[in-house]
Amino acid sequence: MWGKIHTTLIFLQDGILCEYFYFTGAFLLQLLYFYGVFFIQYSTDNVAGPGCSVNPSEVTLPGCSCLSCFCRADSCSCLQTFGQAYESIGRLLNIDRPESGYSTPVFECNALCTCSDTCSNRVVQRGLQHRLEVFHTKSKGWGVRTMEEISRGMFVCEYAGEVISFAEAKRRQFGKRTEENNYIIAIREHAGTSSITETFVDPAQVGNVGRFLNHSCTPNLYMLPVRVHSVIPRLALFAGRDIHAQEELTFDYSGGYSTQPAAEAPSTVGLQRKQCHCGAMNCTRFLPLDLSILS
Repeated sequence: MWGKIHTTLIFLQDGILCEYFYFTGAFLLQLLYFYGVFFIQYSTDNVAGPGCSVNPSEVTLPGCSCLSCFCRADSCSCLQTFGQAYESIGRLLNIDRPESGYSTPVFECNALCTCSDTCSNRVVQRGLQHRLEVFHTKSKGWGVRTMEEISRGMFVCEYAGEVISFAEAKRRQFGKRTEENNYIIAIREHAGTSSITETFVDPAQVGNVGRFLNHSCTPNLYMLPVRVHSVIPRLALFAGRDIHAQEELTFDYSGGYSTQPAAEAPSTVGLQRKQCHCGAMNCTRFLPLDLSILS
């Protein structure tokens, strides 16, 4: 009845263009259903959810006093304290870290810094820089693909949603019906041998384009915690390799990234597992499941 649509979605925040991508689908009602008319609140940033003790939008990190447009490692307090994460064009410097099984959190310049908005240490906070398209896949529901080539190490998009507590994540997980999708991502950062910082983000009710990204056992994106204004990290997704135009964007829901065969998943006998339809040669057949939330 409606025919096929191809709609450009532009999201403004305080009059500033902050999200720009395409949406394709078979029916206009599907478009309205998935973009807030019924239950989805679109947000380009994390928001405080139940159990979150810190407002994700509150500026809690110190800023540098650089007066030049671009911060330099020999004079910028941000770079001296946290290290330089990006090249001048915004590409990650330590791009091979995910292959080794670990990564270092990134700290960007923030609202308290006196450097310009074009500083090379401001990447994730600029939002989408590539044209993305939300589309309906053959076997995985909605997905996201790029309309243009993306070079390895470049920022693609954020996985934004409600920041919730462990208790709330557990409550929501147990409250899910079998046919419902689980969007909760748990990030665990290790500082030394005993200190672990956990962040739980759920874009089921409030989220951005990242909520439509599918899992793959051989992904082309990887997730990295990036702190901008707040101690609460943003879950940023970077290109793990060169990505071609029209290629679907995927990441490993378990948080890993490797070009090697996937490790055998731990036993989940008795648990309802969702099948994985990524089609990769090393597919583990089931979507990752965070057992710690269910314990």
